[in-house]
Amino acid sequence: MESESLQRRRSSSATCNNAPVREKRPKRSEVLAKKKTVEELIKAARAQKDHLAPFPAFRHFHAKGLSLCLKSGHGNKLSSTVKTYIQSLLKLNMEGPYGSEWPEEEKVKRREMVDHEAHYVFVHEVANSNADEMTTILTAAETSTCCLKNSGPLVGFVQYRFVLEEEIPVLYVYELQLEPRVQGKGLGKFLMQLLEFMAQKNCMGAVMLTVQKANVLAVDFYINREDE
Repeated sequence: MESESLQRRRSSSATCNNAPVREKRPKRSEVLAKKKTVEELIKAARAQKDHLAPFPAFRHFHAKGLSLCLKSGHGNKLSSTVKTYIQSLLKLNMEGPYGSEWPEEEKVKRREMVDHEAHYVFVHEVANSNADEMTTILTAAETSTCCLKNSGPLVGFVQYRFVLEEEIPVLYVYELQLEPRVQGKGLGKFLMQLLEFMAQKNCMGAVMLTVQKANVLAVDFYINREDE
């Protein structure tokens, strides 16, 4: 026991004597400069009126019988109709996975819904004959969450924010909610690709999200997305 104890002490002493030189810590001014740069990136991203503008090809989605158009929105500019739709779709899709926790979680999501930092992509259904025309209208129109006169009903939405996570600027996906009738047709993958492009365009370090373990379909979707 004594020899073993001695051996340990020697080993420790040798490690201290031969310890590698520590890397030089960045100066406080460098740390503050980096922090300021990151904050400015997030501020600039939040200030944009329409994150869809640089990606006209993502203004519409045509696949497997779906003809949809996309438009941007903001949490502090939601119409009462859109608020009701968001709450209804959240309940439809999330009440099951959350179970008994849903009543409390619903309150949290209602607050998040109208936060001034919340950005949206709204997915509208349109007739095939009007799809190209709607794309032109949406590209030129001023950002608003009110349904356009010629657009069809909402079939889903994405809520996202630009935030700082562990000192990294990220695009954080709060919600990606689609009606059951438009699920399984490539729309979710299309929207995630759009979000990744948005993150890159705004110099974000990553796209992040949180998924309920009980939401098996969503977990499988995002795992498969990582494997691509």
